Amino acid sequence: MGLKWPSGLLVVAGLCALLAGCDRARPAGNPAAHGKPTIICTYAVLGAAVRDLAGDAFQVATAVPNGMDVHEWEPSAKDIEALTKADLIVENGLGLEGGMGKALDQARRAGVAFFTASQHIVVRRVGQGEGIPSGDPDQAAGAEDPHLWTDPLAVKAVVDALAGELQKRFGVDLTVRRADLDARLDGLDAEIRARVGALPAPRRKLVTGHESLGYFAQRYGFKLVGAVIPSLTTEAEGSAASLEALKKLINQNRVTVVFTELGTPPRTLEALAREAKVRAVTLATHSLPPDGSYFTFERDLSGTILSALQ
Repeated sequence: MGLKWPSGLLVVAGLCALLAGCDRARPAGNPAAHGKPTIICTYAVLGAAVRDLAGDAFQVATAVPNGMDVHEWEPSAKDIEALTKADLIVENGLGLEGGMGKALDQARRAGVAFFTASQHIVVRRVGQGEGIPSGDPDQAAGAEDPHLWTDPLAVKAVVDALAGELQKRFGVDLTVRRADLDARLDGLDAEIRARVGALPAPRRKLVTGHESLGYFAQRYGFKLVGAVIPSLTTEAEGSAASLEALKKLINQNRVTVVFTELGTPPRTLEALAREAKVRAVTLATHSLPPDGSYFTFERDLSGTILSALQ
């Protein structure tokens, strides 16, 4: 014969079981569910590098869903709440996270600590005569370029600085992980450099969806001919005049490939490819591959560029 529980105890037991189940179901970004400091990175590619550094010592989450445009994505009320409860937010800076601006400001006012990646690199600036004269302030000579993640050595500078910040703020020594990640990033840079060396210099010319490959071009000796949307952000729009200027640059530079990416208007690109008699090739400049690896991202990006320009 089984034991009979008083009805009050049954209610308490049921509530305990329910609460235990809710605790197990808490979202990944909730520090209480893991007992680890929570880092929220603003976008996926930056988050992948931070995860490689942080390992199991931190709970690392990403605000902008992978595959969505970091320039334009806007957080929900739930996303804003998660940001205000983070132990550290790792952002890119330089205006990249345009749609998140108010939410990030709210997190700052709530006292959340921030690490700004672009403060720890040599920021690339738009060069004189680079790309298409568009009248856009972020394309004027000297404008700051936020697309630092296409350069493995810029990423190395970021994770090195972040390792020091995490040790200072949380007392976590990441010396071994940092050294291993540095060696892998150096190896990735050498690998890409060797592949680029096999491509004749006259073919190292880039026409892209928007001005997103400046750091890659600077690191590996490519010329930036122009962009379908002549701006550092996908929020801008191409004009008939800028597209006509781009067609002239394509002909003058004997460009045969135009690279399209997230945020490039498909109809505009199709018309340009048809009229300029060039091939359109898709690049994943802002999103991670299925394995979630920064190294796979960079190999895929550089491999697609080099294969198309052969």
